[in-house]
Amino acid sequence: MPKAKGKTRRQKFGYNVNRKRLNRNARRKAAPRIECSHIRHAWDHAKSVRQNLAEMGLAMDPNKAVPLRKRKVKAMEVDIEERPKELVRKPYVLNDLEAEASLPEKKGNTLSRDLIDYVRYMVENHGEDYKRNGKPSLILCRRTRWRLNDWLMPALG
Repeated sequence: MPKAKGKTRRQKFGYNVNRKRLNRNARRKAAPRIECSHIRHAWDHAKSVRQNLAEMGLAMDPNKAVPLRKRKVKAMEVDIEERPKELVRKPYVLNDLEAEASLPEKKGNTLSRDLIDYVRYMVENHGEDYKRNGKPSLILCRRTRWRLNDWLMPALG
């Protein structure tokens, strides 16, 4: 299909655009967003991923961080030279991650809030008499009663 007349315009060079800033912002936008806030705030965009993680005391490759010993028959003893460990310049990141990981996990209920409210209402009104609850709630209450039993009874009692 032919183009409409007058709709094509030749590209003109933008002299007033800062190319260095434009490229830097494009690179920054193309980089993925770091979900962990501790790592994101300590991240240096001028450095590589490996350098950033090494400064924080984290490993880029877990296979190289903790090498496995090979179980070969030793013909002769060879001194294994350990490479110098990289300096951890940002230990607060590692400390924050450890503190966050040591917090107790929040216990989540697997049932929906509506279902919990419905079963609680039926149990408060009818108790253990499932036949008065009706056929659908008979199946529902029996199925969910054992899940709710540990935390529903203290709330009712």
